[in-house]
Amino acid sequence: MNQLLILFIAIPMLAFFASLVWQNKSERPIGYIVRVTKIFYIVVSISFFIWWMLEGYKPVSYKLATLYQTDDFVFAIQLYYDEITAVFSVVGALLFFLVATFSKYYMHRDQGYKRFFNTILLFATAYNFIILSGNFETLFIGWEIKGICSFLLIAFYRNRYLPVKNAFKAVSYYRISDVAIMLAMWMMHHLTHQNITFAQLGEAKNTAIALGQPGMAIFIVCMLILPAAIKSAQFPFTTWLPRAMEGPTSSSAIFYGSLSVHIGIFLLLRTHPFWEDMLWAKVLIIIIGGLTAIVATMIARVQPTVKTQIAYSSAAQIGLMFIEIALGFHWLVLIHFAGNAFLRTYQLLVSPSVLNYLVHHQYFHYTLPMQKPVSRIKASLYMLGIKEWNLDTIMFNYLWSPFKWIGKKLQFLHSTVFVAVLLFTGLGVLALGYFSPTVVQTFGGILPLTLMSIALSVILFSFSYRKSALKAWIYLLTGHLFIIAAILFNVPHVNFIEIIFYASGVLAAFMLGYYCLHKIKTIDNDISLNKFHGYVYEEETTGFLFLLSAMGILGFPLTAAFVGIDVLFTYVHSNQVALIILMALCFVFIELAAFRILLRVFFGPHKKLNHPVAFRSS
Repeated sequence: MNQLLILFIAIPMLAFFASLVWQNKSERPIGYIVRVTKIFYIVVSISFFIWWMLEGYKPVSYKLATLYQTDDFVFAIQLYYDEITAVFSVVGALLFFLVATFSKYYMHRDQGYKRFFNTILLFATAYNFIILSGNFETLFIGWEIKGICSFLLIAFYRNRYLPVKNAFKAVSYYRISDVAIMLAMWMMHHLTHQNITFAQLGEAKNTAIALGQPGMAIFIVCMLILPAAIKSAQFPFTTWLPRAMEGPTSSSAIFYGSLSVHIGIFLLLRTHPFWEDMLWAKVLIIIIGGLTAIVATMIARVQPTVKTQIAYSSAAQIGLMFIEIALGFHWLVLIHFAGNAFLRTYQLLVSPSVLNYLVHHQYFHYTLPMQKPVSRIKASLYMLGIKEWNLDTIMFNYLWSPFKWIGKKLQFLHSTVFVAVLLFTGLGVLALGYFSPTVVQTFGGILPLTLMSIALSVILFSFSYRKSALKAWIYLLTGHLFIIAAILFNVPHVNFIEIIFYASGVLAAFMLGYYCLHKIKTIDNDISLNKFHGYVYEEETTGFLFLLSAMGILGFPLTAAFVGIDVLFTYVHSNQVALIILMALCFVFIELAAFRILLRVFFGPHKKLNHPVAFRSS
């Protein structure tokens, strides 16, 4: 029975690869693949659920593969099935069936028909990786893939300004949640000195108590609550959810109405054994959920667009689920999740028809509303709701602007000579750190901090640079070199194969990306980052290859760099607070800088007038 868990991942994954073969105009074979997949998927999920119930509701676990293993580190793909997985799996299968059936007709003759179903099938794979994950490593694979799928569907209408802008806004929050999960894995490894499964979380909590390490446990819990709040659009990260509705209605239904937005709920349910005895964590989750429920409800009641109303209403319900989780009502949460998922999917799918009816009804039956006096409190709350409590402005001013300001203050780095000096310095320090381990003991902890600070400075410069995309891309590689050098100088010995894992994936992605950018530059010698170029019109294949290179350079589960990054984090000691903060910031802004180059060069309205100019919004 445990080996059959592979089917949940294999079915959508094989369908995804099969759908890549066909051209966009081949709607019939693509639709046939999706139809067979959704039927097979729903039969497997319901049959397995019934079989699991007949076996006595016993949790099922299966180790699928071990990707890398040393004496104290194991990167294994572990699958796990229990009542939480059962509910999320059955609900996911039913909603995938409904949305895929709807989309087959809704996306008919759309220019991105194939691209839409490619992404939906990849999302189904990622979703199953998450809900069937038996350890943090497996969950993180699905977590990363799901984030990329979400980004691609928000920017589905990639020739328009607002979808591209909002996709970047959403992925910036996603990256914070990604790095938070990585930090939770990092500290958990230092706490237990092994890569534990979710079934061992209770033992890990007891280990923290026995060793007298409450600080490590508190850090892990905070790094679990943060990504849960971000992915489920909880306060103060709520505003990315309505922005994500720029994609097609059917993708909004399955992502931001039903499945994707509830992943934060799954994370809290899955890790509950670790924090169930921590009163402060429960109080924090209740406060986050309560604030979201109140603020999101007030915003939803005054929004002029139906998608925004549904988005904030869904976030408010998830806030109530946060409270239910903290209070221990887990079965109530699962029922609440299923009800909210089906309701929001239905509302989003019928919203175009409802709007059409309401516009028609208003045209023939419009009556002037009665003027009523409004109190100052109601007027103030109304204005706050219309402005969405200024959460977007607050997050931009206090979260992102300081880093952009630092990057702009480093404009002296734009010199070509400085690029070459930094690149050769990084290579030299890298070689010195590997071939002269005695230097590590000489400099102590000063040199790693210095090298990591240089890496962050270079990456922030690339993030804020507004001229040559090629130069910004080269600075990302330079940042990676200094990250590796900082790790080499932080510990006496690093396994050479782990450096190869990390460096090979990053270098291959860099070379592919450099080729793509150089090819675009030969067209009209202009790939500045000061505007959108929209080259996906003319160079769609090149844009796809650059997307792959951007994912590779940030450590997406596409190359060996994904395993290498996870291993490198373990070489930072649990008491090196400054170093781990710098390293985490590096990996946040590497993704943002790489995706910024992708969006500016390939997405957005095309700069040439012989192409149609799209509306700003979808």
